[in-house]
Amino acid sequence: MTSRLANLLALADSRLPTGGHVHSGGVEEAIACGLVRDLATLDAYLRRRIRSTGLVAGSIAAAVCGGTLDPAQADAETDARTPSPAGRAASRAQGRGLLRLSKHVWPEHDWSVLGTRPHLAVASGRAARVCGMSETEAAMVLVYTTMTGSAIAAQRLLALDPADVAACTFALSELCDRTADLAATGLADLSDPVLDLVAQAHLDRERPLFAS
Repeated sequence: MTSRLANLLALADSRLPTGGHVHSGGVEEAIACGLVRDLATLDAYLRRRIRSTGLVAGSIAAAVCGGTLDPAQADAETDARTPSPAGRAASRAQGRGLLRLSKHVWPEHDWSVLGTRPHLAVASGRAARVCGMSETEAAMVLVYTTMTGSAIAAQRLLALDPADVAACTFALSELCDRTADLAATGLADLSDPVLDLVAQAHLDRERPLFAS
């Protein structure tokens, strides 16, 4: 295993501040409103996340990794592609967590170009660039974590069998690959209104288990 591949796997680890321990990717609210009820509806939700949020975030990360966008431009492009204020806040919270981790892991690099609260895709793209990843690999980190963060949260909230959830995510691997390949070809520009509404509604929940 090369260091580059090991770094890719580490950045996609759900134990990171960007993973499913704090942020559910809207699945907590989706469960509360009945959109996600079981493994089949979780699969449908994850597919929506991959094809929209995953694609857009992956394209931003790929552009930052490849140098097509500088961090300031990428931050503005991410804002423009994230209609929900709650979604923007969650992305910046996750980005701040990843930035803090990056400073610990790669202290020899200058991270000041990211500011203090970059979007997750921007921070992830910069970290991927530091690791020497390709644009497709940078996109894959975002696409994969977009899926697994919600999958892990749903597993906990619905008390699903971990083996069933793992099998579900394995079945989505081809979709993740295709989405990452597409994300690396240029900036994506779309959103899913249902996911935007779910993210926004989560703010009104009393004592939520997840930040988003």
